Amino acid sequence: MALIIIYCLLPFYWMVVSSLRLPTMGRSTAPFPWPISGENFAGVFAGQNNFFRSLINSVVVSTTTTLLTLLFGIIASYALARLRFAFKGIVLAVIIATSMFPGITLLIPLLKLFTGDYFGEGSSFNWMNTYQALVLPSLSFALPLCVWNLTAFFRQLPVELEQAAMVDGCTPAQAFRLVILPLAAPGVFTTAIITFIAVWNEFMIALTFGQDRSMNTATVAISKFTGQSGFDTPYGTIMAAGVIVTVPLLIAVLIFQRRIVAGLTAGGVK
Repeated sequence: MALIIIYCLLPFYWMVVSSLRLPTMGRSTAPFPWPISGENFAGVFAGQNNFFRSLINSVVVSTTTTLLTLLFGIIASYALARLRFAFKGIVLAVIIATSMFPGITLLIPLLKLFTGDYFGEGSSFNWMNTYQALVLPSLSFALPLCVWNLTAFFRQLPVELEQAAMVDGCTPAQAFRLVILPLAAPGVFTTAIITFIAVWNEFMIALTFGQDRSMNTATVAISKFTGQSGFDTPYGTIMAAGVIVTVPLLIAVLIFQRRIVAGLTAGGVK
């Protein structure tokens, strides 16, 4: 296990070490940075990188997608877990199947849709370089996983809890909001953090539909970093940007690891 952990953490360690070198030492292979320098971190936000704007875009897209995923996912999964109707198994299978399409196969139809060509010339459906063009495709991939996970989670909660709440005077909506939803908090939180991380690290959709520099997310902005001449690769600056993008997610997971583990292992012990 120690070897596996070292193998997994070594790239992150090398990213941190490379970010702390001098900008002129980008190709150095020394295991420790010396002298230690913060110039690469200053360079991330300098020049034409526009990285601060890209971070804001990533926060907006990731947060919006996560909230919408939870809003629709909780309602849909609760209905699938509690209601009885024909072909419910097929509905669940179709929902999970929609997340299995290779993303690259959907880019061309979505590109035609967002550029206004899908409905013919003169169409006003033009969403290129907008937040909705970044949020909706990510939502279509995140929502099936959310529904599938939360449906299994809601099924583990006894229906007698809602019945007891309604005996005490709650409406079905109040029983869900006041009793079931708080009990489902570990599963909801786990789904939220997984969705946020997936959208935060997403590259293909953000590169295709956020082509304008002002709409680049952090991952796309890092791929477009250029050196002083415009042709060299600024290894140190790229590594520093990678640290800035990765560390907040790492801290969030460490802070909320108990809730994440609780959500992943819920129902394992009666």
